[in-house]
Amino acid sequence: MTSLPPVAISCGEPAGIGPEIAAKAWDALKDRVPMLWLGDPRHLPANVPRQEIAAPSEAGNVCPHALPVLKLEFAGHDRSGIADPKNAEGVISAIETGVDLVRSGAAAALCTAPIHKKALIDGAGFAYPGHTEFLAHLSGRERVVMMLASEQLRVVPTTIHIALSDVPQALTPTLLSETIAITADGLRRQFGIAHPRIAIAGLNPHAGEGGAMGQEELEWIAPLIAELQCQEMTLSGPHPADTLFHAAARARYDVAICMYHDQALIPIKTLDFDRGVNVTLGLPFIRTSPDHGTAFDIAGTGQANPSSMIEAVKMAHRMATSGAA
Repeated sequence: MTSLPPVAISCGEPAGIGPEIAAKAWDALKDRVPMLWLGDPRHLPANVPRQEIAAPSEAGNVCPHALPVLKLEFAGHDRSGIADPKNAEGVISAIETGVDLVRSGAAAALCTAPIHKKALIDGAGFAYPGHTEFLAHLSGRERVVMMLASEQLRVVPTTIHIALSDVPQALTPTLLSETIAITADGLRRQFGIAHPRIAIAGLNPHAGEGGAMGQEELEWIAPLIAELQCQEMTLSGPHPADTLFHAAARARYDVAICMYHDQALIPIKTLDFDRGVNVTLGLPFIRTSPDHGTAFDIAGTGQANPSSMIEAVKMAHRMATSGAA
């Protein structure tokens, strides 16, 4: 067991599979990764050994034989599969507590279980599009970057949850420059890659094919890549996205920066659907999350696949070992 502080796991939506996969992650990693769970223990599977702790410093000794729980009181029901808006304040409190722990150094990293935004809106007037934006708000950061990572591939979408028709207008030199800078800094500080190799996909098919299929690559993407080259990183591209993700191509870079959501997420979900991890770069602490939702349809049945949560906890621990955020 490492001497690092524990990885804090926020409970997410308690009626979803978050409590179950957190318990399974503890069972898989209890002898290797110190961790603690933030939430109401009523929501954990009944057969999971758990022990309430008063402080994160107790987690390391407890973890090998029981899931350490930093207890929070939730006002709603404890049934699986049906979100109760009365639990919204508790879910938000778990996230806020996790941020406080990592920012104070009491926890090494934060791993967040999936939330259900409608329940948070209905129960607490949640004003953020999702977890990432709320974490950025709590950290005072205006711009953060979403990375999806697995053992086989790391990808970053420059634009995220917008219509494909809106991408060319949203994709600007400033946005791409900030995405590259935050990604490079995250790879250096949190992944221990001193000189990141960053491949940048084109926007258009065949990266525009010399202007025959689009002008953005010629007009500003390629010039921007040339302008941003420096000794601290190696940039390449713009690359045709259809030849960027085969095995030989992946060996030539540490991360691929893509121009829109599906261009980034389709390859990683094809290569490693169950073990992809969501990493937020640009925060003043390490944050990972499993790359899936609440799965209300199987919550409480014991069927949930914990692979992504296990990988998220492992990656948070490795990132903390590589260097503090």
